[in-house]
Amino acid sequence: MRVEKITHNQKQYLDLLLLADEQENMIDRYLANGDMFALYDDDLKTVCVVVAVDRETCELKNIATYKKYQGKGYAKAMIKFVSDFYKHNYKTMLVGTGDVPSILSFYESCGFKKSHFIKNFFTDNYDHPMFEEGVQLMDMIYLEKKL
Repeated sequence: MRVEKITHNQKQYLDLLLLADEQENMIDRYLANGDMFALYDDDLKTVCVVVAVDRETCELKNIATYKKYQGKGYAKAMIKFVSDFYKHNYKTMLVGTGDVPSILSFYESCGFKKSHFIKNFFTDNYDHPMFEEGVQLMDMIYLEKKL
């Protein structure tokens, strides 16, 4: 397994980014300001984008694994990599997601704890209703992890 920082042609990974954030103009809001990483195990498995929030905090804005490779530990390995990568530059990493128990449980298993939420984030910022595991996403739930 290897992780590479992607500094050029980040949009070539759009198909994978769209698995985690299904509206391209929302991805465009953070892609240019973030650091993108790609995890390979023979071929591409997972990508993520991390952005600076302030001098002490960064945010995992997008992490996605191709469906056929989900549940095999690639996203968890990526989170460990970026946590280690940023621990000397930031004190805290945030991640925002929908209120979906399996996703929240995944992030908690990676060391994140619930922090705060933004009411109606998904309904206010996306041009269509978004669903995950049959539940319409409304509020953005933020979790944080000490680095």
